[in-house]
Amino acid sequence: MKIVVIGCTHAGTAATVNAAKMYPDAEITVYERNDNISFLSCGIALYVGGFIEDPEGLFYSSPKELAKLGVNTKMQHDVLDVDTDKKKIKVRDMKSGEEFEELYDKLIVTTGSWPIIPPFEGIDLDNILLSKNYNHSNTIIERAKNAKNIAVIGAGYIGVELAEAFNLNDKNVTLIDMADRILSKYLDKEYTDIAENTFREKGIKLALGEKVTKFEGNDGKVSKVITDKGEYDIDLVILCIGFKPNTSLLKDQVEMLGNGAIKVDEYMRTSKEDVFAAGDNSAIIYNPTGEHRYIPLATNAVRMGTIASKNLLENKARYMGTQGTSGIKIYNHNISSSGLTEEAAKQAGLDFDTVTVKDKYRPEFMPTHEEATLKVVYEKGTRRILGAQIISDADLTQYMNTMSVVIQNKMTLDELAYTDFFFQPHYNKPWNLLNLPGLNA
Repeated sequence: MKIVVIGCTHAGTAATVNAAKMYPDAEITVYERNDNISFLSCGIALYVGGFIEDPEGLFYSSPKELAKLGVNTKMQHDVLDVDTDKKKIKVRDMKSGEEFEELYDKLIVTTGSWPIIPPFEGIDLDNILLSKNYNHSNTIIERAKNAKNIAVIGAGYIGVELAEAFNLNDKNVTLIDMADRILSKYLDKEYTDIAENTFREKGIKLALGEKVTKFEGNDGKVSKVITDKGEYDIDLVILCIGFKPNTSLLKDQVEMLGNGAIKVDEYMRTSKEDVFAAGDNSAIIYNPTGEHRYIPLATNAVRMGTIASKNLLENKARYMGTQGTSGIKIYNHNISSSGLTEEAAKQAGLDFDTVTVKDKYRPEFMPTHEEATLKVVYEKGTRRILGAQIISDADLTQYMNTMSVVIQNKMTLDELAYTDFFFQPHYNKPWNLLNLPGLNA
């Protein structure tokens, strides 16, 4: 069996490693455009902020490691075309320029995503950078050394984390986003208000509800960001506007969402036989609503890549869907969420309600007993739990992993009220924080 894997970051690495172990007699070839594989891009802000001294820890595999498993890894090779009818790919060696074709029996497409780059006037000025891969992170670190005023455009997870990292390194930071608040896809307003207030206290300028219209520069370098509501003098711009799936190779060959994300079933199969897809290029079932959604997260990618490899010959492993569970630390705030926010439930047209509880996460007789705010979104008729969010100065983010299981298994608020959790004063109260929304509702 000839297996070809296109792209080798989270999903591609997971798929390749597992395929090599499951099918020792298979011929496996990986094609990767970059000069490295398996980079943990979620660690970029930590690396840029100086929290990680050795960037090697951000890689969890290498061509050498894959070679030990019998995998032929072709670095700096660009796949130019895929013919899913003839089961053939066309490849260009980016160093020599040589082009060649190769046949496959099974194709795993793990081409990931790429930052969205709007056609702003002045976008080609120097010192306007992307934040996606290892080379980007090294460029950001190098350019930031001589920059005092930095604009981060996009207030999602990456933008927010970079804004904090630059602030901790004594840079003047302006965080710009079209939305009227940060992290609007992941958290409701009462949560983002807390984080925004902290940003302002730390000296970060928030330019929210502002749309970038153009960049201006001096001597070829960016010097100003112009929005529809103001202008900002800067030395460096980091674009963190969002990501789009890299799926042009399969355009008009497999079923996709409107944004180009490949629709895969629970076994990671595309609509074309013997073509599998996984990771940031794919759309999977979002359990709170039951529809296909594009949710580019490393955790999803690793699971999807592993499952794709298991199902190459027969359906052995099923993807159980996702809740889009995620977490972030902003200064002293530990925040995480799973499933639908209140705002997202409104947009989905659901008949829902919410319950919010505030309580000390452990008994007040303990030396420290930080307060936590937990919010649960649930369906009115069935009382099925749709989503949850938590914030505290104590690290209670793992509670959202529990809530992820709750949502995935379609538990109700009433069931959550009496779910069995242990009690130990170091960690919680006799009524666990997760019981309280059900009890209060």
